[in-house]
Amino acid sequence: MTTSDTSPQAAPAPPRVVISGASGLIGDELARSLGADGIAVTRLVRRAPRSTDEVEWRPGETPLDPAVLAGALAVICLNGASIGKLPWTRRYRETLRESRLAPTRTIASAIRELGLDAPTLLSASAVGLYGDRPRERLTERSAPGSTFLAELCVAWEDAAHEAGPQARVVLLRTAPLIDRGGVLKPLLLLTRLGISGPLGGGRQHWPWISLADEVRAIRHLIDSDVSGPVNLTGPAPATANDTGRALARTLRRPFVVPAPAWALRLALGSDAADALLLSDAVVTPDVLLGSGFRFTHRTVEEAVDAALTRDR
Repeated sequence: MTTSDTSPQAAPAPPRVVISGASGLIGDELARSLGADGIAVTRLVRRAPRSTDEVEWRPGETPLDPAVLAGALAVICLNGASIGKLPWTRRYRETLRESRLAPTRTIASAIRELGLDAPTLLSASAVGLYGDRPRERLTERSAPGSTFLAELCVAWEDAAHEAGPQARVVLLRTAPLIDRGGVLKPLLLLTRLGISGPLGGGRQHWPWISLADEVRAIRHLIDSDVSGPVNLTGPAPATANDTGRALARTLRRPFVVPAPAWALRLALGSDAADALLLSDAVVTPDVLLGSGFRFTHRTVEEAVDAALTRDR
């Protein structure tokens, strides 16, 4: 006679995602979204851990133990010093570069060591890769530009590919975020004071995406079979004036005080002004739409309204 084993069975571990840069605007919202759906998040931090979901690492100084990444659904690398900190001195340019390349290479190296068990790597990049390209429609197939940011993004993506051929690598070419902590942050004060208006004429196209759709797109790409570059940008092109007017209209403020290009270059430095405010690029999310993704905010006006509603 045999007796059945009635000992309790251990519950299966929940699916897990590893995030570096989880304290940033995108990372924090992404971690919150994943956690709300029961997906465990391991956060890579550059200090002593304060909770069981944190792992200390020293990118660029010491290797990352591949065991930290083993078994994860995906590893999402979002590190990078803010491009909005001005001016871009020679020293800060190096900070912009190393704050992106060192973490990406450290993670890619650990993933490569896992071989056939490598998790998917979703690595941050930016639509700044395309540079200033007026009158062009820019897709994931378009060549990089020649600006400092474009060259930085190329090196950033090359670092992600060091994860090796066994890993699925997705390059998140993110547009400026329409959010109170994103591209709207410097515009909000001017608009509330009633001194906003066209920047350098305002007819230049600004790629954009809402924070909600950025997070939804990353989660969509975790579960998809897409690899390579993906433009994370809203589906409807918008000019700088479209964004500024939407903000002014929602806040019920005027949009009449122009800032000429020469004044922006004088105040911010020519490279930063040209890259952040005066660059013209119509970037389309062809791969994302082709994979079945549907945007919550399809126009910059919808994204601005959602951001300010969230602000209130």
